[in-house]
Amino acid sequence: MRLYLHYEMSAMQLILGIIYHFLGGFASGSFYIPYKKVKGWAWESLWIAGGIFSWLIIPFLAAWITIPNFQEIISHTDSHTLLITYIFGILWGIGGLTYGLGVRYLGVALGSTIILGLCSVFGSLIPSIYYNFSPSAGHDSITDLFINKWGQIILLGILICVMGIVVCGKAGMMKDKDLKKNIQLKKAEEYKIGLGLIVAIISGILSACFAFGIDTGKSMANEANEIWKSTHANQGEFLFQNNATYIIILLGGLTTNFIWCMILNARNKTYGNYIDSKTPLLKNYVFCAIAGTTWFLQFFFYGMGESRLGNGASSWILHMAFIILIANLWGIALKEWKGVRRKTFFTLLAGIAFIILSVLIVGYGNSIK
Repeated sequence: MRLYLHYEMSAMQLILGIIYHFLGGFASGSFYIPYKKVKGWAWESLWIAGGIFSWLIIPFLAAWITIPNFQEIISHTDSHTLLITYIFGILWGIGGLTYGLGVRYLGVALGSTIILGLCSVFGSLIPSIYYNFSPSAGHDSITDLFINKWGQIILLGILICVMGIVVCGKAGMMKDKDLKKNIQLKKAEEYKIGLGLIVAIISGILSACFAFGIDTGKSMANEANEIWKSTHANQGEFLFQNNATYIIILLGGLTTNFIWCMILNARNKTYGNYIDSKTPLLKNYVFCAIAGTTWFLQFFFYGMGESRLGNGASSWILHMAFIILIANLWGIALKEWKGVRRKTFFTLLAGIAFIILSVLIVGYGNSIK
């Protein structure tokens, strides 16, 4: 009877973890839609206006609501941990900015595929490699993944997810070819394979620094978890334990993005956007706030999913897989694939199928751990 109850509870934790990661992926795959409603502003203006909510206001509000005295947890953390976590946030912010350059030089489909693929692999595996050389309780090393059946299944799921990303990227390239078949490409000199690959690799690695920041700042999450468990005995792990860590990581991301957006404001002379009465200011700020809040929800739910699955490698790959899945489904819903060949559309569906399969395999690997 006890064994049955334990199995039932484990299965429920697994299901909840996958649901939370799906919600996070949905938020990430959907956050940019409100930005499309912003009128009369340059990209840098709407991006940083939304970013103030994404990386500053909402993270502090979420921590304040979910973690009593979160400021004390941060103050208890040694300065070295805070600095390294903040630096990973800065590097992650650079990864997000270089994403645009990778897409510019390689095209949307190929650039996105390489960057997301590298981000998935590095973000899910490098922490495990690190813990192989610096063991830590509660963290799985790369050796654990290779020598245990559950770990091998998770690695298989990661491999299939990367395959799905590649297939989706192939569909994207086929779409570009279908839609531009009779149109001369603009500025062909911008398609620079060598430079594009270098930028995409840098972006893919640096974008994975968010996962590294979560691991580096885990002591803050652990303290929040222990405080919560001291008053909630036998109720599992604290759902919102990562919210204190997010504050430090996202301050790093805010630093990078704020500096770059201010440079663009100065270069493009777009500082006036924020007070331009010729634009619908109130609506613009509201849509930026919605977009920024939705963006943060991806990691809010990511932390909840990780608290249930308890494995950084599988949590990160599930997060990335759902982002790609939701983004592609939005593309279908918004008829972005209208006018392409049936072969192109079915290639996209095949890529999505690979990603769904990878989620099921990773989930199964966690269930038998």
